[in-house]
Amino acid sequence: MSETSPMDPVAEAFEAQRDRLRAVAHRILGSHADAEDVVQEAWLRLARQDAATIDNLAGWLTTVVGRISLDVLRSRQRRSEASYDERLSELIVTPDDGPAPEDEVALADSISLALLVVLQSLGPSERLAFVLHDLFAVPFDEIGQILGKSADAAKMLASRARKKVQVTERQTGTRREQREVVEAFRAAAADGDFEALLRVLDPEVKLTIDTPGGLVVSIGATRIATGAQMFSGAAARYRAVLVNGLPGIVSWRADGTPLSVFAFTVVDGRIVDIAAVTDPAKLASVELPDPE
Repeated sequence: MSETSPMDPVAEAFEAQRDRLRAVAHRILGSHADAEDVVQEAWLRLARQDAATIDNLAGWLTTVVGRISLDVLRSRQRRSEASYDERLSELIVTPDDGPAPEDEVALADSISLALLVVLQSLGPSERLAFVLHDLFAVPFDEIGQILGKSADAAKMLASRARKKVQVTERQTGTRREQREVVEAFRAAAADGDFEALLRVLDPEVKLTIDTPGGLVVSIGATRIATGAQMFSGAAARYRAVLVNGLPGIVSWRADGTPLSVFAFTVVDGRIVDIAAVTDPAKLASVELPDPE
């Protein structure tokens, strides 16, 4: 019986860091696919490096992952499409009937769409500094090295980003307050109450729907309220859910097949962003709770 050959020490050390590196990249980029690519690239760079010259492997890998992630963010910034479609495809949907331990664990490995909304408003350097320091306690001198800036400059970037995140958190309110706004929207859509819809929609609200034909984007409260019958239409049953931590709604047809998943971003008591998936193929790939 042959014995299993021992893993190369460098590969073994990398594997011990893989989960942490994936978490770092995912929270910076908001995409599981991009995070996997970044971690793979970090491994390739390590394989080309003389490991004997690395004093602190964990720190070296964090720096490499940070630099690669920064390049990805800057590349996205140059592309008009950003990566909204990628975020829509990575949905964690759980019942919104009180937190359960398993739900909290699932969401801990995700990043809420609410936080992604504010992170998308940050510049790449701000975003990286905030995530690395506030979420992973990376020292500012190391962050500065990644950014090509001083430790004080990195600290200032993180502070600026933190203030923006805190403002958004205050504006979004509690989960109960957000849910009340979403329920008011659902009821108004079902009743065809145009004025009630306008009361809960921000004038510049954005609706992005992932359909079989691609992304469809609508902007403006009047336009979205006018087409709000699509929120009730063919739906026979609904359920309040959390979609990556945001209040959402799942609807089903009479035969039990999923019709749509909607996630709502609420700021100052009004809906400012709606992300939806109606593509049957994508809905089939998402683990959904049972109808109530």
